[in-house]
Amino acid sequence: MHKIIRTSTVPLSLNLFCRGLLCELSQEYEVVALSSPRPELDEIAVREGVRTIAVPMRREIAPLRDLAALFRLVRTFRRERPQLVHSITPKAGLLSMLAARIAGVPVRTHTFTGLLFPTATGFRRRLLMLTDRLTCRCATHIIAEGEGVRNDLLQHRITRKTVQVLGYGSIRGIDPEEYDHTPEVDGKAKEIQETLHPEKHTFTFIFVGRQVHDKGISELTEAFGQLTAEGYDLRLLLVGDEEPTDPLSPETRQHIARNGNIIPTGWQDDVRPLYAAADALVFPSYREGFPNAVLEAGAMSLPSIVTDINGSREIVVDGETGIIVPPRNAGALYRAMKEMIAAPDRARRMGENARRRVIGRYSQQFVRNQLKKFYRSVLP
Repeated sequence: MHKIIRTSTVPLSLNLFCRGLLCELSQEYEVVALSSPRPELDEIAVREGVRTIAVPMRREIAPLRDLAALFRLVRTFRRERPQLVHSITPKAGLLSMLAARIAGVPVRTHTFTGLLFPTATGFRRRLLMLTDRLTCRCATHIIAEGEGVRNDLLQHRITRKTVQVLGYGSIRGIDPEEYDHTPEVDGKAKEIQETLHPEKHTFTFIFVGRQVHDKGISELTEAFGQLTAEGYDLRLLLVGDEEPTDPLSPETRQHIARNGNIIPTGWQDDVRPLYAAADALVFPSYREGFPNAVLEAGAMSLPSIVTDINGSREIVVDGETGIIVPPRNAGALYRAMKEMIAAPDRARRMGENARRRVIGRYSQQFVRNQLKKFYRSVLP
């Protein structure tokens, strides 16, 4: 039986992107999950029924600790002797591909779920491009989560190797039975709606993701603030946690604090009732690989307002399943949100179209079958 080691910098990534997948793969392969030592790694071991290995890795640049992690990975791969190492997330990709090449692992695969360098500048941009080039040089197979990521890798000459997109894109896919309007989900959604606006239906926008600058939160709060200032009775649910590595500006924090119609919910283990309580997703990110929030919202029959970036423009069909606007443009975002409010019936039809498109192209089992097909093609 072939041994596969799946790696990520922090186990939360494996927990999110490989939930249920590792258990399914273990029916055909010996599967090992490798990541930093955190509680989520133990959770993966129990839930997926696979062996785990803890190797400390840092998401940020830390030369001495990165070198120590590289040595540990080389020792681990030499001891484990896997036939395939498959990494996700940037730091794990760089260290795992380099270590796997040194250790002589025959099949070395990295999946790019999103690229950092296109929105970076100066020395940081050059450094990020260099690390991506090194990752690709050490990998035998390169997978891009979507066509946009693939095009960026090739157009910026990060690699001359073949870059594959499995199926239509996405590394996780969406479970159409889980993301649906079940009686339980709709019951919780009704409770949320009654809490937010007990007397009447109020058009509700939702954002799901990390509360960071690169997600376009400043433009979103500016556009929403303009709409409420004009007298529109609206709600905006901000679902997700802040991160100190990319903090919101003081001005954006003030917009959120002063506007009583903006409701931060923090991290939610189950976002489905919040999707079901909303009328449209707004996702004005500056960069993505293949945003799961847009897939989830579409599966829950929500139209999406997204920016014209990788991933988002592959999922959303402008005018059919949502609206696509330029990134970093609060005015365009304001007009798209106003368009949704003015035509709620059209918004509902776009939401229905979104579910059909998401389920037809990105169902979880289809995505997993594409990965299994890839593994069978590269393992002797």
